Amino acid sequence: MSGPALHLAVEADGDGAHPAAWRRAAHAPDELLTPRRVGRVAAAAENAGFTLLTLEDGALPPGGTPDVVGRIGAVERAAFAAARTSTLGIAPVVPVTYAEPFHVSSQLASLDHISAGRAGWVVAEEARPEAARAWGRPPVAEPADRARESRDGVDVVRALWDSWEDDAVIRSVATSRYLDRERLHYIDFTGETYAVKGPAIVPRPPQGQLVVLGRQGSVPDEQLDVALVEGRDLRAVTEAARSARAPRTFAEVEVALDTPDATAEARVAALEIHAPWTDRGRLRHVGSAAGLVRLLGELSRVFDGVRLHPLVLDEDLSVLSRLVLPDLADQRLTARPLPGTSLRTALGLERPANRFATAGTREETTR
Repeated sequence: MSGPALHLAVEADGDGAHPAAWRRAAHAPDELLTPRRVGRVAAAAENAGFTLLTLEDGALPPGGTPDVVGRIGAVERAAFAAARTSTLGIAPVVPVTYAEPFHVSSQLASLDHISAGRAGWVVAEEARPEAARAWGRPPVAEPADRARESRDGVDVVRALWDSWEDDAVIRSVATSRYLDRERLHYIDFTGETYAVKGPAIVPRPPQGQLVVLGRQGSVPDEQLDVALVEGRDLRAVTEAARSARAPRTFAEVEVALDTPDATAEARVAALEIHAPWTDRGRLRHVGSAAGLVRLLGELSRVFDGVRLHPLVLDEDLSVLSRLVLPDLADQRLTARPLPGTSLRTALGLERPANRFATAGTREETTR
């Protein structure tokens, strides 16, 4: 673990983790797809003291129920939120099953520049066959093939982030030089299904490498900075964490909390009339804020952080802000991100050296 502080992330896609969450939202349905909504949720998470906000995404609309669903692209939402926050880390979900890793690298590097080093990337897969048609590509049907695409995609994106050395940009008016071409590098990646030469079209991100998060087992641990660990109970998620080899581990926890107007059980029951709360194999807490604080205290003994998936954002995020995070702070289990720090710094991760600059230094040393 990185230290005594438990880092808290919150998933903020749509109106909440339940597919019918919009029925209990505190806004009109059409406001979901507005910048105002994105900004308000990000501000609430930052003010509460969360380390990280994640934004789910995919090529297809979410859901599969009669409920009205929709979303704006996660990278676009993340860029908007980044410009309106100052300490909150922001990590969009970006699958690379069909997306071009070169384009993904450029988008995420730009997001890190916009946020002044507070960006992350949640690696995911496009498992639904309809996604292939949306991209106009042959389906990647087998789990092993999707895992290969994710593995290769992360390799390419990380290499492209390093294809510009930190001091490649000169901006010399006197000499009319903007770049030092000797500090741009070809990555020359050749995989089973595609090849990428590079270099990138965006300078190296402020963090050097964005914080890469991924579900344990879907991406090799050596490619991740944070492994997202699942398990239906405390014992299962704890055992799963012991096998993780990523620098940091976050537990995945779905939460439904008691509110001043209704118990958590009653809120879940009211939504279950319209659609079931999908079982994703994650630890789930349905109950009081005090009970969640106790659970997070138990998890802090094993995990570096927890990613919370609120049942209904407009209801549960308020309880988290008023009761859960302040209690954790009083117990010194969590700490707010400091202004001016990168997401890597907030998580206790070092800024990595550029692989090409390091190689060049070794070559010069051996001459």
